Amino acid sequence: MLILTRDELRQAVPMEAAMEAVAAAFAQLSSGRATVPLRPHIPLSAADDLCLVMPAYLPETGALGVKVLTLVPSNPTQHGLPAIQALVLLFDAATGEPLALMDGAYLTALRTGAASGVATHLMARADAHVLALFGAGAQALAQTWAVCAARRITRVWIVNRTSAHAEQLAQELRTFGTPIPVDVRVAPTARAALAEADIVCCATGSPVPLFADADVRPGTHINGIGAHLPTRREVPGETVARARVIVDQRQAAWAEAGDLVLARADGLIDEGHVVAELGEIALDRIPGRRDETQVTFFKSVGNAAQDIAVAQLASTRARELGLGTHIAL
Repeated sequence: MLILTRDELRQAVPMEAAMEAVAAAFAQLSSGRATVPLRPHIPLSAADDLCLVMPAYLPETGALGVKVLTLVPSNPTQHGLPAIQALVLLFDAATGEPLALMDGAYLTALRTGAASGVATHLMARADAHVLALFGAGAQALAQTWAVCAARRITRVWIVNRTSAHAEQLAQELRTFGTPIPVDVRVAPTARAALAEADIVCCATGSPVPLFADADVRPGTHINGIGAHLPTRREVPGETVARARVIVDQRQAAWAEAGDLVLARADGLIDEGHVVAELGEIALDRIPGRRDETQVTFFKSVGNAAQDIAVAQLASTRARELGLGTHIAL
């Protein structure tokens, strides 16, 4: 069995390749060709602490595996550890043999960024060039990387509660290199960032909306990946109501996506407001946007199909590059 560390995953999988794998996984999911049960949420001791178990089988590509993830939001401040920790185990679908075990935290950020990149490619205006990023945590770099891979971004605005974290991220992004531009700025307010933004990425743990609906310009595309509980939302209900809404998977979205669940509870939308799954757009069954002035919103709660597709890619590329450690169980 192959063991892959975070650094080896970084070397093995470029964002553009991850985006291709995720797009193909979403296509299998929306075509009914993937087996992906709803993930169970196992509450831990503290109110927001969770363990998630996420299996998936993608028969078209022969990818079979499971991700086990823990979410402990207090880890960074109380224990000096990441909030998200995870492992991904990949199996041979024909024999059931364990093939690879890899760091799931980095893979989670990579595949989540890749999903936003795919959504941006399929839904954002072709001339979009300014990104507003809400959040400076574990998902921030991958979100920026993927959006910049999907569109020619010339400026990035960072909006974050803690200015020191925002400045640290800004410096990291400025020195990242292609495709992220060097023009990365920390916004004084959400309104200031949205005044220029063509694309918005929401990647926070906030339980309440991050901005006012009135500040979202016509034609803006929004990726919402932070809120994964039905009691939390990053995007105002009024914005959801006027947006063209695409989700990763309908069943999971209505079970977990507070941005949608709370807007429905407020009487602003019904379940018919969700236009499509991202896989349906990837399959060219429906357009990502109707016109240049439409606000579009991709809401993702994460799906094991993404994890297992990228894990399969990582395993294949790592073997080709001679990366990782082989062990006998």
